[in-house]
Amino acid sequence: MSAAWGLPVKTIALTGATGFIGRRLMSELPKRGYKIRVLLRRPAPFDLQCDSAVIGDLARPQNLAAAFSDVDAVVHSAGIAHAMSGVPADDYRSINTEGTAALARAAARAGSRRFVFLSSIRAQSGPSSDIALTEDCEARPTDDYGRSKLAAEQELAKLDHDWVSLRPVLVYGPGMKGNMAALAALARSRYPLPLGNVSAKRSLLALDNLVDAVTHVLAAPGPLGRAFIVADGQALAVSEMVAAMRQAMGRRPGLLPLPQGLLKMALRAAGKQDWIDRLCSPLVASSSALQGLGWSARVDTRAGLAALMQTHDPEPELGKRNGGSARAATAADAKRQARSLVKLHARLQSPEGPAAKAVRSILSVPWKRGRRLSCSP
Repeated sequence: MSAAWGLPVKTIALTGATGFIGRRLMSELPKRGYKIRVLLRRPAPFDLQCDSAVIGDLARPQNLAAAFSDVDAVVHSAGIAHAMSGVPADDYRSINTEGTAALARAAARAGSRRFVFLSSIRAQSGPSSDIALTEDCEARPTDDYGRSKLAAEQELAKLDHDWVSLRPVLVYGPGMKGNMAALAALARSRYPLPLGNVSAKRSLLALDNLVDAVTHVLAAPGPLGRAFIVADGQALAVSEMVAAMRQAMGRRPGLLPLPQGLLKMALRAAGKQDWIDRLCSPLVASSSALQGLGWSARVDTRAGLAALMQTHDPEPELGKRNGGSARAATAADAKRQARSLVKLHARLQSPEGPAAKAVRSILSVPWKRGRRLSCSP
């Protein structure tokens, strides 16, 4: 473990340790020889697996001088997550941008040698991209979350301090939330899903591959002073993701071959416009720059999704504290998500709307085994 100038990295200050990614970093980094000092805004609701913890206001890091004492590097995974809806733009800027820059300045003053920032692919792009993304592509975030992450990277670049930003694509692993948790819930459901013809590839990132990336940039010779995209080696279509997850449970894919154009019309008719990008649009990202530093994705995406379905227990601590209420809520959410997709078929049978007319037109064609349905998007 060597830092930018060949000195050993021993103590890491970690923010966001109660979150999905931070929790795994807190448990894995000590196994790789690091001492962990967790920085918290308030006492954690569960036992911390760390050497020490400091409670303070991360929005005012000038008061955290003691927290960075004798710290060799900082891993900053705290922030307002993209999955949080209704967050004002000012909050994203205050926490994700200004808070990150202030934290890095405080760490630099205390003598830390490297600042590792957990950014996002949304700093690079919107929810979809027609080209394979690399760091050489112009960064074009499309929402307040992505803009706040990119602005944080730009602030770090102004500092006289070594830094590195990791831009992970959608991360999956035990304890995940948001879109991947919803997709896993759909896969666990017994409902057939109209995703059989969804072919757009989307990059994912196994949580363990992200942990490897963090430890790799901690030990990389430097200075680095740049951003790196992080993704698994192979991109999959959503239909392939669901098939891999259901296969891991010993089940058939259960995917209905609804034409993509018809699926998009149905999603619009159902008021699910945002689902179109999540399900039907590509987002492929390349980690070639990080691979140039010697990192590689050791977890294969299909194998990682299969393992996830064997181990995924959403919010285990919360479920234990609340008598399993979190688990029950997740099961209910699975049913709601699956029913939403199934109800699209019912909507298509409604007499109103172009989607319904398209379905009736298709259904009026005599069916023959092997006939392929097509519909322009």
